[in-house]
Amino acid sequence: MRSSLSRRGFLATGSGLAAAALPALSGCSPFASADSDPGTLIVHTQLGTTAPGSPTYKAVVEEFHAEHPGLRVKNLVNGDDLPQVYETSRLARKEPDVVMVNLYDKTLAWTEVGATVDVKGYLDDWGLRERVLPAALEEWTDGKGRLRAFPYFATNWPVAYNTTLLERAGVGSVPTTGDHLIGAARKLRSKGIAPVTVGGNDWTGQKLLAQIIQTFLTPDEARKVYASGDFSGSRGVREGIDYFVELRDAGVFADKAQGLTSDTMTTQYNTEAAAIQSAMSSALAKVPARTAGRTEIGGWPLAPGAAHEKPTILRSYTLIGFWISPNGVRKISSVEKFLRFMYRPEVVSRFITESGRDMALVTDTVSKDFPLVAKAQRLGGRVGLVLLPDLYVPPTATQPLITATSTAFTRGTSAAAVRSALESAYRTD
Repeated sequence: MRSSLSRRGFLATGSGLAAAALPALSGCSPFASADSDPGTLIVHTQLGTTAPGSPTYKAVVEEFHAEHPGLRVKNLVNGDDLPQVYETSRLARKEPDVVMVNLYDKTLAWTEVGATVDVKGYLDDWGLRERVLPAALEEWTDGKGRLRAFPYFATNWPVAYNTTLLERAGVGSVPTTGDHLIGAARKLRSKGIAPVTVGGNDWTGQKLLAQIIQTFLTPDEARKVYASGDFSGSRGVREGIDYFVELRDAGVFADKAQGLTSDTMTTQYNTEAAAIQSAMSSALAKVPARTAGRTEIGGWPLAPGAAHEKPTILRSYTLIGFWISPNGVRKISSVEKFLRFMYRPEVVSRFITESGRDMALVTDTVSKDFPLVAKAQRLGGRVGLVLLPDLYVPPTATQPLITATSTAFTRGTSAAAVRSALESAYRTD
């Protein structure tokens, strides 16, 4: 959901936020909060909705209560509107103490403007740095060296292939090249099976489009493209868009993909109406056992001359982190107890085994009861990685890019028109 409070608006109305935010290491001098019970830690979270991991989170919070009888966690639960709700509460100086949300869109600016604090000092003081994967620390650290939050959830984003449907259509193996994928799509359609299902009208389509565009781009080149919004300036980005258009107009994507959503996509794949989907870990965890047993996990097929040697996937360590607010600094000893508890290996393992979550933390636990998540975790060197653009897209362009994505998935739209739509998403003034 798009917030009415843009990054520019938040920076303007929150010009005093940076001054109001207490230094990240001021926890040695406890402050009493005038409007919050010091024995209650207020946590703003998306876990409590239908988000995978919600039952596990509720259970471990109850364990925390049993271990800390003098401290209670009060959860405030929101869905996609959490960033907007948090910003509104912060402007009133009544924000919760800890926020559990991903690094994306509006949240990219929070630490910069003092809506949340740099937690790097806390991570080190509490001895938790070694618990975090180095790649996660890198992604959560901004350009000025500030650690925005304590990393927690991660995600793999591979491609799921229903091999039974492929075989029924006469496709003998999982496609690894664009030509192979186009041929497979024609055979699947002849059997009444949708080839690649995708939410062309939401974030799932935007991510797959970004993945395909990067076919001919190195990570450094991709960063420049998504930071600047220049989808015409380099040969690689033009070739990537051309490749996408070729696949689209050859019928690779499900009919009317430009109007489909993530819910439609997962329903089509899970009910075996479609043979292929690009799916993050949380979606893989929900694939029914029958369909999962017929599924192989791999990467997105490449075109000749690609910048990658192997089919590609997306991977991110920024799905959910623990952010500390200025109010949270006033109750930092309680925050420390809570985060130390949540970082315990046995707690981390529960999210993996009970909910099929990927974690941004060091662990040897695998998702045995979630076979497709486990397969994605074991892909290793069999796939290449492309950049998840979320950390580089300006917040003001995030939602317009999804609108542009729908245009891109509309069959018959030229490569030039796709480039123009993507570039227009960056021109918001």
